[in-house]
Amino acid sequence: MLRDGVTGDWIGTFLGHKGAVWQARLSADANIAATAAADFSAKVWDTHTGECLHTLQHNHIVRAVAFPIQTNPQVLATGGMEKKLRIFDLTRSSSSESANDGSSPHITNNDDNPSSNAAAAVTSYEIGPGVHGGTIKSIIWNTDYNILTTAAEDRKIRWWDLRSRHPVVEYSVEGTIGSCELNVLATRPNEAGILSVAAGKSVYLFDGAMPGKLLKKVDFRYEVASVAVNNETGRFVTGGAGEDTWARVYDLHTDEELGSSHLLLLFYRVFSGDVADEK
Repeated sequence: MLRDGVTGDWIGTFLGHKGAVWQARLSADANIAATAAADFSAKVWDTHTGECLHTLQHNHIVRAVAFPIQTNPQVLATGGMEKKLRIFDLTRSSSSESANDGSSPHITNNDDNPSSNAAAAVTSYEIGPGVHGGTIKSIIWNTDYNILTTAAEDRKIRWWDLRSRHPVVEYSVEGTIGSCELNVLATRPNEAGILSVAAGKSVYLFDGAMPGKLLKKVDFRYEVASVAVNNETGRFVTGGAGEDTWARVYDLHTDEELGSSHLLLLFYRVFSGDVADEK
């Protein structure tokens, strides 16, 4: 489902998956979207027409998708319960010269309409075969096009160099990873941002420009399901896991708790720029 980022108003719904959708991502120019689903597929959509442009079949549940941070992206990264990080070239079909190095098969589409654009085969290759020890839960394309970050159920954050197809840094976290996001602001396009990770009862903040460089680790008394950072306002927000249904706002520099509220109310306020102060 596509909604207005400011008002929350419904814009449209992408129809086609036959299983639960685990994740959705917009391209930087918002012209296309990608979804990862339990029906063993990832799909790429035209956000203006709702048309499915590509259906990328996998051999297990797809949990994560990511576009590079650029307009009109031509590639898509996927990952999930296969424990494989794949890069799909959305511009090339398997009938053309292949970018596949033999480490993974061509991934073809199975749309009901074979005459549509989505039915064309799309080539892919795998990054770092056999490295991930658990389901890939999140993929982040860094501001440096050549660097990808993955967060997996083996409790490791990995930074990958697409040129070598090997991890350049690994960082082990304490606890199950709940979220991993790159926090960048449209008002600061030249900044690399902050990579925020929620794992167990801790939040990890990494320098978006330097793979593996930990800026700070903050420990809490509760399990943390998610975290987001606004570097411009100097605040970060956490969402509790399990029975802890609260979201809390903290000072980014002092870690002082500034306010708390139920998850839906506070997340709307934080992302709309209106930070709640009441308890």
